Amino acid sequence: MTDGNLDDAHDLMPAELAAEIPALYATQNDDDPIARVKFFTPDSNWTWYVAELDPEDRLCFGLVDGHEREFGYFSLDELEEVRGPLGLKIERDLYWRPTPLSKCP
Repeated sequence: MTDGNLDDAHDLMPAELAAEIPALYATQNDDDPIARVKFFTPDSNWTWYVAELDPEDRLCFGLVDGHEREFGYFSLDELEEVRGPLGLKIERDLYWRPTPLSKCP
């Protein structure tokens, strides 16, 4: 994978990254789980921070910052289909570093 390539940004969950994310419910007792991945819409104000993942069902749990800021589940399959108001795909922040959810912007 080349750093900064737009194709990399559209590969929301490469296998090597998925292997680093805790399973669903693995961090439910943590005081401040880590957001290991950040997705965003380049032409809108939505952001998704991934703390847990079920790689088989491609289901994530984390912080969603859109109309509201809330914790919840979201589907990688659905994120790959969504387009922003200008038709742009959701991207993975290639420069994101794991950050406690409480410190996510």
